[in-house]
Amino acid sequence: MRVVVAEDLFLLRDGLVRMLEAYDFEVAAAVESGPELSKALAELEPDVAVVDVRLPPSFSDEGLQCALAARRTRPGLPVLVLSQHVEQLYARELLADGSGGIGYLLKDRVFDADQFVDAVRRVAAGGTAMDPQVISQLLDRRAQDQPLGRLTPRELEVLEQMAQGRSNVAIASRLHVTERAVAKHTSNIFGKLGLPPSDDNNRRVLAVLAYLDRG
Repeated sequence: MRVVVAEDLFLLRDGLVRMLEAYDFEVAAAVESGPELSKALAELEPDVAVVDVRLPPSFSDEGLQCALAARRTRPGLPVLVLSQHVEQLYARELLADGSGGIGYLLKDRVFDADQFVDAVRRVAAGGTAMDPQVISQLLDRRAQDQPLGRLTPRELEVLEQMAQGRSNVAIASRLHVTERAVAKHTSNIFGKLGLPPSDDNNRRVLAVLAYLDRG
């Protein structure tokens, strides 16, 4: 699996490269600026991009804007964003097209290599890997709105777990309930949100997140 890494801090960039290579990823390029990232994404067509939000020369949202531009050229290009903070605007931009392959992790909440590598693989496969704090803020932003406000506390918990890319089996394990109970909550959630159920968990999560971003 070919990866492009964009991170301006040398030690972190080098650490990401070494970790990915240790897990048998091919790092096609490791760049430190927005222009370099744009060029690498256009010329190398990686399977997934791991992108810091703030890159030179602007040190604002350079990395994300480059990734979003590349996704417009190549819809569905898998992008895993790394950030120091929860940037709701950035998360909403990523979710806007609903084409899959998106992730948003907070750097100081990635606690081990397996967690990170799993997120990279999940995003590369077209799924989602969203930090719980990102999801919580998106949910909080809409919590008083209808019809999201009609969800029960347990349904909101299930929705948050779904948004992190977890299957019904995984959700049941984390919430200490049966898989049948999760399936029932999931059905209720889609009914209240006006979204048709889907057998594809990743697409289902993207649909929910896209809905949460509306308005």
